[in-house]
Order: sequence, then structure tokens, then C-alpha cells
Amino acid sequence: MTPQRLNSYHANPKAYEALIALETYLKTCGLEYSLIELIKTRASQINGCAFCLHMHTTDARKAGESELRLHLLAAWRESSLYTPRERAALGWTEALTLLPQTGAPDAEYAAFQAEFTPAEQVDVTALIGMINLWNRLAVGFRLAHPKAA
Repeated sequence: MTPQRLNSYHANPKAYEALIALETYLKTCGLEYSLIELIKTRASQINGCAFCLHMHTTDARKAGESELRLHLLAAWRESSLYTPRERAALGWTEALTLLPQTGAPDAEYAAFQAEFTPAEQVDVTALIGMINLWNRLAVGFRLAHPKAA
């Protein structure tokens, strides 16, 4: 791990205020908290963001998420532990996080559309975009996760 490049919050707190405003909305938009944390964790796995993985797996555990579901999240397609709604959201998360490779396929969207209302589709898509932005800030500026006690 290379040293932190920049403390981005201190460099531009106004930008962070805007990001936190969207985060505040997303936390209260009505999506299940467990689903929010699964989406954030899966995108952070794909993006290799240790800072966000530490944060979101810790938050998920505190909210009652099982260790097994967190451990199997990277292989969710092969696991029966996730609901159809979670599977649709995870597929959409992967499609949008890997957008240059996937192009947001119609099959992923159809599965997503079958499980979420139009308003929820916008919220989930904004959530995916938001965690990808947080991942880029954390990885780009080399934010370090807290050390284990």
C-alpha cells in the first residue's frame, strides 16, 4: 500500500457536503439497509477498495448481516443465500460497476426491473453510482482502512 496521496475531505469539504447529502437521501429512500450494504460491498469488491470494504462489511455485521453471506458475496451467482431481489440488485451492481465491459445488458436490466419499482430503480442506480464514486476517491487518493485491533 502506498501512502495516502491526499486528504480529499480537507482539500474540498464543500464537495464532500454534496456527496454526503446524496448519501443521506439514499439511506432514507426506503431501500432495505441490508440491500444497501450488499450493493456497497459488492461494488467495493469489484473496485478493490479496502477502505470501503472495511466500512461496509463492518456496518453490515453491526446491522445483523451474517458472516457467511458476506464471505460468499463475491460468488453470489453460485450461492442460494441471496433473495431474488438481492440477486437482481447485485447483477445490476456488477453491470454498472463494470459498465465499459458490460454495456448494462438487457438481461440484467430485465431481472432488475422485475424486482424493483421505477423509483427504486433510480435509487438503486444512484446508490451504485455513489459507491463507485466513493471507491474512486478512496482508491485514487489511497485512503487507508483502520488497522485491526
